[in-house]
Amino acid sequence: MAIRVFVGGWLPGWLLLPSLSLALTLPAPCQTADAPEVAEAETLATVIPEPLIPAPPASPYGQRIMGVIPDYQTVRDTSHHVPPLTAKEKWILAEKETVDPFNIATAFLTAAESQAGNQTPKYGEGYPNFGRRFGAALGDFGTQNLFSAGLLATVFHQDPRYFRKGPQARIVSRVVYSISRLVITPQDSGRSAFNISNVGGMLLGIVASNAYYPAASVRGSVMAGRINTSMMGGAVGNLMSEFWPDLQKKFFHRWFK
Repeated sequence: MAIRVFVGGWLPGWLLLPSLSLALTLPAPCQTADAPEVAEAETLATVIPEPLIPAPPASPYGQRIMGVIPDYQTVRDTSHHVPPLTAKEKWILAEKETVDPFNIATAFLTAAESQAGNQTPKYGEGYPNFGRRFGAALGDFGTQNLFSAGLLATVFHQDPRYFRKGPQARIVSRVVYSISRLVITPQDSGRSAFNISNVGGMLLGIVASNAYYPAASVRGSVMAGRINTSMMGGAVGNLMSEFWPDLQKKFFHRWFK
């Protein structure tokens, strides 16, 4: 009598084992005159367990540097294809960056710093003027961010995220790459292009601030200084996004998950 057993299975990682067909030939049972003749039977058994469905990727909005600084605009794993953001997702990203508690706290500290010695924007001394500085700092960050990650990234079909080069590259190469992302970014198609969304958004934000800055702070030299500050801040931010995951893994994995 022949028994055929088909065995199929799934391994973790979506590796499908090919079906195996095992044919075993057994001697027919003894026939006796008193027992009815038993016909040869073939038994088919198929084992197909339910496939394992991988868990969806974790939301990037909880991604922070040192557990505090928002880093959800960074694509940390670029070893596989990353689909472009939709227009809605770009605006959501811009909104989340603008209202993030860390960035609001940064605006508060920026206002406190400029309040000392009546620095730019020169609203003057006193608590009411500190409030104006705080509002101006929020406006500066918000307008530049919404213009860059929201409006221009959508209009020019550019990806406002930072894509890490990763630890497989040399340190110098990664530093150069990080700084170059201020003026180079991927299009939604994947092709690299001039980062008009970042540069243009920064310039539009500075121009917009002239509507609420005092006249003493609306000058060419002041605007040039703000451009330099914005570019330096962007470079530092990119470098932190590039190297923090490595530092976290090597030195701070017990403190920051």
